[in-house]
Amino acid sequence: MSDLSWLTARPIAHRGLHDMNSARWENTLSAFEAAAQAGYAIECDVHLSADDVPMVFHDAALRRLTGADGNIRDRSAAELGRLAVGGTGDRVPSLGDMLALVAGRVPIVIELKGSDGHDARLVERVIGTVDGYDGAVALMSFEHRLIRNLAARAPERPRGLTAEGISPEEIEAHFSMLAHDISFVSYAVTQLPNPFVSFVRRRLSMPVITWTVRDAAAIEATARHADQMTFEGFLP
Repeated sequence: MSDLSWLTARPIAHRGLHDMNSARWENTLSAFEAAAQAGYAIECDVHLSADDVPMVFHDAALRRLTGADGNIRDRSAAELGRLAVGGTGDRVPSLGDMLALVAGRVPIVIELKGSDGHDARLVERVIGTVDGYDGAVALMSFEHRLIRNLAARAPERPRGLTAEGISPEEIEAHFSMLAHDISFVSYAVTQLPNPFVSFVRRRLSMPVITWTVRDAAAIEATARHADQMTFEGFLP
């Protein structure tokens, strides 16, 4: 496993350093600039547009963040780039826009948001966008099919399993992903400790980050059972 000490060296701002969508909204260039200036690593989410451009946006549907109808996959990158996020001056950014802004100042953790039947090009397009980027980038997903695709298409890229759940069936499914040479794990902080996270940290020396840390109890759980936190709503 390559050195991933940079992944856990500093707290990770969940969807950028937003202010809980008061004035500076999640997954916007303003939130990413604030995180970079503060020296925090950045977590962000990526979907494909209708014309296969990776766009930085959490939800499949546009309504909550832009007030528009429909889904992100139904609009072109140009159309999405004209939509205001939260009624602010920020527009929905492309991954390319975000990388150009951060420009290697802090690490970036990109979560690929799968949509079964609509993401055949997602891994290819994200890899193509980050290729040549002069900065630390890791890729992760909840979707096992996307992680398997990452392993096949970009074996040199750090890739992680975003995970939750503590039932025996869920834990078994997480263990199955070790066969695909994942580099790190991002786990729901409220479900620590658990056998999977304990195994990958102690037996494999694999870094574990948590999501999403918002209070003192979650900070403590991260300190006890993981290596770094993905946070929002406060400044660590």
